[in-house]
Amino acid sequence: MSDNSLRLVWVYPDLLSTYGDQGNALVVERRARQRGLDVQRLDVRSDQPIPTSGDIYLIGGGEDRPQRLAAERLLRDGGLNRAVSNGAIVFSVCAGYQILGHEFINDQDKQQQGLGLLDVVSTRGEAERCVGDVLADIDPQLNLPPLTGFENHQGVTHLGPTARPFAKVRFGNGNGVGDGFEGAWQETVFGTYMHGPVMARNPHIADLLLKLALDVNALPPADDRWYEALRQERIAAATATS
Repeated sequence: MSDNSLRLVWVYPDLLSTYGDQGNALVVERRARQRGLDVQRLDVRSDQPIPTSGDIYLIGGGEDRPQRLAAERLLRDGGLNRAVSNGAIVFSVCAGYQILGHEFINDQDKQQQGLGLLDVVSTRGEAERCVGDVLADIDPQLNLPPLTGFENHQGVTHLGPTARPFAKVRFGNGNGVGDGFEGAWQETVFGTYMHGPVMARNPHIADLLLKLALDVNALPPADDRWYEALRQERIAAATATS
């Protein structure tokens, strides 16, 4: 990317934006503009090709049938995989997280092939649905403050040897495996079950994506007062109900 521009791609808002995850695109865009970047945001519907020249790709959550349709179309298209091969950053939530793995269980109770961008496999849990606030400590390698978010899923995601857990859960369920981990990441691809939207609760994640896209170690400071007030409110709520 050029020094003062950012190409932000919101993937399939017509299928994968059920739980307000489009807020993630709004936050990344705002955080970039606060740093003086010229943001070119492209919302790509499921009947359109995925551009391969984006810097950051965001994928949200969705219900079972839209998730299957999204996975089928992304596989046929191939653009997201090519973009990652070119060094693009991808951040995915819930259904989008499962799609990035090797496979998941679709709305027809069959194994559905994913994109293989994360070394994870998702199944359907037999226990109660995972619903509620989550507080977790993000992988120290990413050097970010604690993660706060809201989970609403029955999926269970198992990490393979090349995927790292995104966070270690203090309160909540996370990946549903019982090992206390939440989400996964490897290189420039990230997945989480956290809604909220997660970027509004955790603007430092948006900043991490920007730093990766810009290939810098730090960004100019931004006004975090609104975000921090929301963070503290939700962290207190998660602690109180744990």
